[in-house]
Amino acid sequence: MPLRNVAIIAHVDHGKTTLVDALLKQAGTFKVGAPDQECVMDSNPLERERGITILAKNCAVNYVFGAGTGDLEGQEFRINILDTPGHADFGGEVERVLRMADGCLLLVDAVEGPMPQTRFVLGKALELGLRPIVVVNKVDRPDGRPSAVIDEVFDLLVDLGA
Repeated sequence: MPLRNVAIIAHVDHGKTTLVDALLKQAGTFKVGAPDQECVMDSNPLERERGITILAKNCAVNYVFGAGTGDLEGQEFRINILDTPGHADFGGEVERVLRMADGCLLLVDAVEGPMPQTRFVLGKALELGLRPIVVVNKVDRPDGRPSAVIDEVFDLLVDLGA
């Protein structure tokens, strides 16, 4: 079965670990609403106490391409999801993980938009030849501004020479 490593990169508190939890629930890895099934990737006691990811971790889901996907229809892939730290103090850990990735998701908060660590992790991903998929998170918040954030991410991509 083909394998793909996908890193999730973002500024601190933009929802990387929460996104991984949702992907695992969607894949049926654990039941929705089951106890102790939130922030499962943040297994370190210090991470749980501070509510941030310190050490990059991985998990995997299997994906089968459905009808209408051309030559890929029916093919199954194993996707390693790499949850990375978002705090600037752990930038070396992010760089290490990005070197192992085949691709990445750039997660950006719909309220805050791109922040300093967004620029850092995106710059590192681009330096390594990765082509990020932009995901705007927290669009359901009343103060969310997803359209403006997409424009800000575009400007950042241009600024970084993408």
